Amino acid sequence: MTGTKEQLAAIPRLFNRTLLLSVGLIAVSQFNFGFDQTAYSTTQAMDAFQQQFGSKNAKGKYSLDTNFLALLNSLPYIGFVIGLLIGSEISSRWGRRMVMFVMSIYALCTAAITFSSRNQAQILAARILNYGYVGMELAVVPVFQAEIVPKQVRGLVVETYQLMLFFGGLIMSLICFGTSKLDGNKSWLIPFGLFFVIPAIVAACIWFIPESPRWLLLKGRDADAEIALRKLRSSAYTDEDIKLELDATRAIINEEKEMTTFWDLWKGSNLKRTLITCFVNFFLQLTGNTFANKYGTIYIKSLGSLDPFVMTVVNQLVNLMGVVFSMSLVDKMGRRQMLFMGGAIQIASLFTMGGLGASSSNPPQSYKVGIIAMLSIFGFGFASGWAPVSHILTAEIPSTPVRDMTYRTASAVNIVIQFVTTYATPYLLDKPYAGLGAKVGFIYGGAAVLATIFAYFCVPECKGKTLEEIDRLFLDGVPIRQFKKTKLTVERVDDGDVEIVKERNNARVEMVEAERES
Repeated sequence: MTGTKEQLAAIPRLFNRTLLLSVGLIAVSQFNFGFDQTAYSTTQAMDAFQQQFGSKNAKGKYSLDTNFLALLNSLPYIGFVIGLLIGSEISSRWGRRMVMFVMSIYALCTAAITFSSRNQAQILAARILNYGYVGMELAVVPVFQAEIVPKQVRGLVVETYQLMLFFGGLIMSLICFGTSKLDGNKSWLIPFGLFFVIPAIVAACIWFIPESPRWLLLKGRDADAEIALRKLRSSAYTDEDIKLELDATRAIINEEKEMTTFWDLWKGSNLKRTLITCFVNFFLQLTGNTFANKYGTIYIKSLGSLDPFVMTVVNQLVNLMGVVFSMSLVDKMGRRQMLFMGGAIQIASLFTMGGLGASSSNPPQSYKVGIIAMLSIFGFGFASGWAPVSHILTAEIPSTPVRDMTYRTASAVNIVIQFVTTYATPYLLDKPYAGLGAKVGFIYGGAAVLATIFAYFCVPECKGKTLEEIDRLFLDGVPIRQFKKTKLTVERVDDGDVEIVKERNNARVEMVEAERES
C-alpha cells in the first residue's frame, strides 16, 4: 500500500484509459448531490429567498419559521429513500449503467420544478422529488466504483464519492457567495439553474463506459463480463491476471448463488455483514453531520459574528481538504485508522463547541468565533473519517450476490437517521423549543464517542483485499480483529481450477475450489 504520490504514479500501471474515464464519469455524477446540499443550505440564508418563501417576524424582517425550515431539510428524505429503493432495484435487474441513465433524465425533470418554484408547497415538493435522484445515485455510485477498480486503489476511488460531493459543494458555495450580493430572486435562481448541468453530461456519456463485470457474472453473462473486464484492464494487466480475476469472482458467486432474498441478509455470515454496514450508516448520520451541513450557514448567520457565506466557502474548502487527506491514507493506513482519527477530531471539536456554548446564555464575540471555528474543525474530522470511509465499507463488506440488497438496507438506515436528525436539529437549536444552540455539541459529541467504540470492536480492516477475498474471510468465520493479519492469495492449480487460500502464521489452508468454466 502506498501514499498519494505513489498512488498517482501507479495510475498508468493500474488504470487504462477506459477505466480512468469510467471512474471519472461515475464520480462526476456526484457533483449534483453537492450542488443540491450546498445550494439549499446557503440560499435559505439569503434575504431574497427568505422574502420569497418566508414571512415577517416580530421585528418586521422576513425569515423562515422553524417548522418550514425543518420540513424543507427533512421531508426530502422521503424522496431519498424511494429513490434509493428504485435505484437499487434498477441496478440489480438492469445494471449499473441503466440506473445512472434513468436517474440523470429524472434529475433534469426535477431541476425544472425546482427552478420554477415560487411558494413553500412547490419548493418542498421540488426538493422531495429531487432527492429521489440523490437516492438513486447513492444506490449505484459506490457499488459501481468498488466493482470495477483494482483492489490496490478501491479505497481511494470509492472516496471520490465524498470528494465530488464536497467539490460540488465548494463550487456551489462560491457561486452562492457571488449571487448573494445580487438583488431579487436571481440570487437564488442562478444556483438552482446549475442543477441541469451534470445530469445532462452523465446521460449523454454513460453508455460509452463498460458495465460492471461482477454484475454481468451475476446475471450469467460470462462472455460479456470478460469483454467488459478486458476493456477495464487491458494494457494494465496480463491475460492471465484478467482470467484469474474473472474465475475468482465466479468461484465466490457460485458458492453463494443460493443467497438471493432479503431474508438471506440475516442468515449465516451475511448477518454479521448486514449489521456492520447498517451500524456504520447509523453512526455516520448521528454525529453532527446534519447540523454542520444542513444548518451551518443559517446558524452562523444567527450568531451575528462572521459572514455566513464566506464561512460556507471556507468550510467547503476544509471539507475538501479532509477528503483529499483521507484519500491519501485510506489505502495505506486502512479504514479503521481513518475512522479513529476522524472520530477523535469530531469528539474534541463537538465537546469544545458545546463547552463554549454552555459558558454563557449570550456568549461574547470571541466565543462565537470559537464556535464557528469548531464547526470547521468538525468538518475536517468528518470529511477525513466517517464521511468517505462509510461508503467504502458499505460497498465492500456485503457478499457479491446480495451486495445491492445489503447496500439498499444499510442506506435506508442512513436515510432514516438523516431524517430524524435533520428534522430535530432546528428544534434543538432554536427558542422557544430546546434552545440549546452550540450546546448540541454535547449530544453529537456523545454519539461520536459511541461511534468510535463501535468502530474499534466491530469494523473489519479490508484494505488491500479483493471483494472476493473479503467474501472468503466472512465465509470462513475469521474474527473481525484478525482481518488485517490474514493474508489471502488466488492461485490456479494444475488441473485449471481456481483456489483462494489464506496464509496466517505460515500455515496455508485451502479455502475454496471452483472448476473454471471452459
